[in-house]
Amino acid sequence: MRVDGLLFDKDGTLFDFGATWNTWAARMIPEMAEGDSDLAERIAQELDYDLARQTFLPHSAIIAGTNRDAAEAVARAMPHREVAELETTLMHAASTAPLMEAVPLAPFLDGLSQHGLRLGVMTNDTEFAARAHLGSVGVDGHFDLILGFDSGFGAKPDPGPLLAFSDRFGLAPERVAMVGDSTHDLIAGHRAGMQTIAVLTGMATEAELAPYADVVFPNIGHIPGWLAT
Repeated sequence: MRVDGLLFDKDGTLFDFGATWNTWAARMIPEMAEGDSDLAERIAQELDYDLARQTFLPHSAIIAGTNRDAAEAVARAMPHREVAELETTLMHAASTAPLMEAVPLAPFLDGLSQHGLRLGVMTNDTEFAARAHLGSVGVDGHFDLILGFDSGFGAKPDPGPLLAFSDRFGLAPERVAMVGDSTHDLIAGHRAGMQTIAVLTGMATEAELAPYADVVFPNIGHIPGWLAT
């Protein structure tokens, strides 16, 4: 096997970003604005979200950012709300997002586990939302470690949370692959000394990801074949 462990990003990697988060934001923004269309437009602008097309713009910091980043963006449109309060509101709202699995996750993860690989998730979302999302599709128990930006090891592109995964299980970083859909994921992987796998189920293009990736796949379903070669 090429690796002893696989560390996955969540949004855009395990779950298709557009089908999940574009749909969620189209519902969340008007709800947060309480019917005020002008306020909804201001929130959308701060999040770099196109309300008419119902899609995050490719340069949106929310795509690879943390829940704190999202709360700070919304707070710029709603200065009467505290960032900490918005963080909590967004965390709970995100935990109910309509998830679209990039591939059927349970059989995919079962196959990886049969090879004795350590499996983890490191997301710039909250650990609360990560566990809620993975649990809602019945795969939280497939992972040896689930980390969010608030789990105490930092956020990507910092390598700290990636190294926390390899350290926890005594894995050499070069024998771990970081799997993600953004340059944040891949840069963090390089900084940690890990192999890097890019997938195209997020908002970034192959041209954007390829310079930072050892390999680029349409989705995570191609990983088992790569592992065996």
